[in-house]
Amino acid sequence: MKAIAIIPAFNEEKTIGDIIVTLKDVPLVKDIIVVSDGSTDGTVEVAEALGSKVIELSENRGKGGAMKAGLDCTAAEIILFLDADLIGLTKKHVCDLLEPVISQEAEMTIGVFEKGRVATDLAQRVAPYLSGQRAVKRSVLENISDIDMARFGVEVALTRYLESSNVKVKQVLLDDMSHVMKEEKLGVVRGFAARIKMYWEIVKYLVSKESVR
Repeated sequence: MKAIAIIPAFNEEKTIGDIIVTLKDVPLVKDIIVVSDGSTDGTVEVAEALGSKVIELSENRGKGGAMKAGLDCTAAEIILFLDADLIGLTKKHVCDLLEPVISQEAEMTIGVFEKGRVATDLAQRVAPYLSGQRAVKRSVLENISDIDMARFGVEVALTRYLESSNVKVKQVLLDDMSHVMKEEKLGVVRGFAARIKMYWEIVKYLVSKESVR
């Protein structure tokens, strides 16, 4: 059994290429779908040049919307989600995420950075449920009706579903891996503002779910 990799990306031309090259070297990955979430840089061109299937969204839908757009374009039974700004992704990382799901040891794996950079390691240790690195069975995703509405709260949506179900989950340590922080991409002020927006979208999603209980 093989998996499809889905990579939601917003202006990640500097890192998306290395991720695609690594994935193409993993036999367990059947195909790669890059969802450009309203990118205005060279993300689409880089992904297409490396042979990935590209879905180009005309306007930004948020991470959840981009993930849903990717899901709608494949019938694969196992999905590998990866962030587009990863640093240090290796073939071993990909296999470690996929193999427990393929072997049915777990229905979902969650990748947690280890020995990468202090800031990113700490953030994922404190809140591993915010990790964007996951392998998951399609059957699990089909039970989450609002994945496209969660924007940056999509990882929280996944975690809330896990907490209310009997899904088998395994955490996978991703040694020597991290990602480019928002403050590095956008500068301190704009990066901090983007981070606050991300946290606000997560909180807003949680509040909306509490209000319907």
